[in-house]
Amino acid sequence: MPRLMAIDYGKKRTGLAVTDPLQLIASGLTTIPTHELIPFLKKYFAAEPVETIVIGEPKNLDGTATDATALVAECIRVIKKNFPDIPIVRVDERFTSKMAFQTMIDSGLKKKDRRDKALVDEISATIMLQEYLRNKI
Repeated sequence: MPRLMAIDYGKKRTGLAVTDPLQLIASGLTTIPTHELIPFLKKYFAAEPVETIVIGEPKNLDGTATDATALVAECIRVIKKNFPDIPIVRVDERFTSKMAFQTMIDSGLKKKDRRDKALVDEISATIMLQEYLRNKI
């Protein structure tokens, strides 16, 4: 069974998470520099089948677009151009960074390790994907 992938897109870094082949559990994959996203996805998709891409859509508390919303829209356009056969689902990413940081605290990570923004992005993608799985059922 193909995997699902989540993308927590950022201007500098992009966090990635994937499901297991049975699409039961979301796990962090990695965080990469954003300019390397498409080459990374090409390599990954060549090795692992991916059924759907879940991408976080940034919104303000009132549900309106943020400054980053246009960047995510452009990212989606580029992904669709390169991978037209993989559906993309937008999900609300509000609070995922805060939830990721709290997860780091709850798991006992040292303060120094919690400053790792790349890890926050990867955990955020994992949270988005787990929420998507929960709502999909």
